[in-house]
Amino acid sequence: MPLTQSVSYLLAALLCLGVLVYGLLPGLLGVCLGYLFARALAGQERQGRLRMPPTWAAALVIVLPLLTLGIVLANARGMAFGAVGQYQALLHHLATTLIEIRKKLPPDWAGYVPEELLSVQELLADYLKSQARALAGFGTKGLHGLLLVYVGLAVGALLAASPGAPTSAGLRLALRARGRTFIAAFGQVMLAQLWIAAFNALATAALLLLVLPLFGVAMPYVGSLVVLTFFCGLVPIVGNLVCNTMLTLAGLSVSPAVGLWCLVFLVVIHKAEYAINARILGRQTNTAAWELLVVMFVGEAVFGLPGLVAAPLYYAFAKRELQVAGWV
Repeated sequence: MPLTQSVSYLLAALLCLGVLVYGLLPGLLGVCLGYLFARALAGQERQGRLRMPPTWAAALVIVLPLLTLGIVLANARGMAFGAVGQYQALLHHLATTLIEIRKKLPPDWAGYVPEELLSVQELLADYLKSQARALAGFGTKGLHGLLLVYVGLAVGALLAASPGAPTSAGLRLALRARGRTFIAAFGQVMLAQLWIAAFNALATAALLLLVLPLFGVAMPYVGSLVVLTFFCGLVPIVGNLVCNTMLTLAGLSVSPAVGLWCLVFLVVIHKAEYAINARILGRQTNTAAWELLVVMFVGEAVFGLPGLVAAPLYYAFAKRELQVAGWV
């Protein structure tokens, strides 16, 4: 392997590591989104009359988020803080349900619940309450994350609008190749997870808003659960486990029967989702579910939530590079 290639791989690895160490993952994701959006608006992947000049496309990507934010602040003041309060209340509700789970079960069933489960219940309930308390400090962290995303969007849009100076320098060409591969891997993972998250959210909305009301069942925090299902669905596998647990607990807070029906629904949905994962995520990234689980657990153990989110992207990028090099 030429020295320039080796150096470019080393620099790419250091960049990926530095993003996680210094909390810059939202900015990196923003760069990828801004680049892809600007290229899509400019029609650089297609031919035809509907193509926008690259500079206009970049300007639209930069200005549109500011206009959207201004409209939201002008017409929905306090909405963000209200949403945070909703999720705090939801987590407290689920924690209370978890603690009182034996009281909600029929007497015949409660006798089969082992006493050892009580310590696990208390541990999970304490964790949910700690997450609810953590949301109280979301304001500053959330604004910082949004600022990083916006700066990343602007950088990505400007990169898409810049053709790049012609060069014959080996290292620069190799770094550009690494960047193209990373953007392609991001596009594959994002597209696959968007389809999966949308499918999960629509199925959950149909259950909570259509099916259960037909039987006279009113679930608590319906809107919060649907939105949570979508955003959790953007994180492969683990995100679905989190939102499924919350949905089952929310059903159990109404009655054991509703909790059971929610669990049955989730089992059926996941059977369909396996097919979607196989056709979309597996085909797009050429990655098996067990591979994603391993890298995600390792990423979460080392870097926490940012590692969990970045693991599928980094793994898809690394695997794509290895395939191009003919190593796997």
